[in-house]
Amino acid sequence: MPRTEKLERVAELKRRIEGSNALLLAEYRGLTVSEITALRRSLREADASLAVVKNTLMQRAAAEAGLELSELLTGPSAVAFVGGDAVTAAKQIKAAAKLHPTLVLKGGFMDGQVLSADEANRLADLESREVLLSKIAGLFQGEMRRAASTFQSAQARFLALLEAYKEKVPPGTVDTAQATGGTPGEDALVGSEAVANEAADEAPVDAPDGDEGKG
Repeated sequence: MPRTEKLERVAELKRRIEGSNALLLAEYRGLTVSEITALRRSLREADASLAVVKNTLMQRAAAEAGLELSELLTGPSAVAFVGGDAVTAAKQIKAAAKLHPTLVLKGGFMDGQVLSADEANRLADLESREVLLSKIAGLFQGEMRRAASTFQSAQARFLALLEAYKEKVPPGTVDTAQATGGTPGEDALVGSEAVANEAADEAPVDAPDGDEGKG
């Protein structure tokens, strides 16, 4: 491969590395072109693209992108550049490996960490992002239903207490002035004043000192 073409290929690999959420590296020894094509097609469903790479060019591109992948770049290498969920992409590779035992998941890179072969395979055993989001949504809906039920129960208890209180309160205890919009206690004060004036009019007037017996 001419030097200019190598440099362009390294630059392209670096761009794809930097634009990916994760990398998954596999050894594809023994796979036919049609089998690799089928694997590429399945990985598209996980928003990932598969590229057969030369180890030296991939190692150089990774180094320029700040990654150290030399331990994973042995034997014929294919790299899945994952733009979506790494778990789903790992599941696709592992499913293909069951059909083609010569396909081996060698490791990967995700969240700033290099993954060993065991770690990459365990990644494939995790639940996908869609499944986790579905479970979280289900839990959230369950919490919302429980909160609504609790609120309705509290509201029902409050109304029951209010009705019980109304039954215990004697009739006529509410100030009529409050019911008609007047000043609380106004009618009671006016009534008291009228009674006091009537009692004063009816009371006998004592004669002044010194005038007793006159007339």
